[in-house]
Amino acid sequence: MQTPVILIVEDEDVTRLNLVSLFEAEGHKVIEAIDGDDMHEKLTANDDVNCVIMDINLPGRNGLILARELRQKKNVGLIFLTGRDNDVDRILGLEIGADDYVTKPFNPRELTIRVRNLISRTGSTPEESAIDSNGVITFNGWELDENSRCLTSPTGESKRLPKGEYRALRLMLDSPGRIFSREQLIKHMTGRELRANDRTVDVTIRRIRKHFETDSNTPELISTIHGEGYRFIGKIDSTQP
Repeated sequence: MQTPVILIVEDEDVTRLNLVSLFEAEGHKVIEAIDGDDMHEKLTANDDVNCVIMDINLPGRNGLILARELRQKKNVGLIFLTGRDNDVDRILGLEIGADDYVTKPFNPRELTIRVRNLISRTGSTPEESAIDSNGVITFNGWELDENSRCLTSPTGESKRLPKGEYRALRLMLDSPGRIFSREQLIKHMTGRELRANDRTVDVTIRRIRKHFETDSNTPELISTIHGEGYRFIGKIDSTQP
């Protein structure tokens, strides 16, 4: 198995060096960056990065801004490591595309487990490879390419979905009309159980809807079933082999 590569973006020297020692002891290859410019340079020079651990409070552009920039270039695992611990920051981080959020002070063992699980679930799996071989799903004029995870609008505009969004949408497209609980969706998206007060599913569904719906109060393709979950209410036109 290829050695996982972790990029740590942290301007505080002691914290950064402790993280480097922690993950090197776990057998990972670790790359360091102290700010946004340094992060982009390291990502350009190392295209095999599996996971980015990023502090929110960075000099210059903060972690939330850098996360947006990161998501435009790469689809890698992203964990925010920060002293902030409130719902607004947590939800905003998930909206931007972070996969996890760990607050300081943190338990080193817990952090290594979270990183290991994130790398495991964001990597290719035999199940996903089999799904990806099927082709293109067309629904309500939209197309989802299972090989590239690209969602194409009726006007021809394409964007590549993050894995979480792709997996949630793909699951619902497989069974149109079926209600999927938040527990089922989080398990399919991330491979983990739903935690108390976990908004990951709701945030992911909101991001999916923004791709093809103009009014969140009038869902066109994904309906919220209060107290139960979500279901796809559009029309599957065809599947091309």
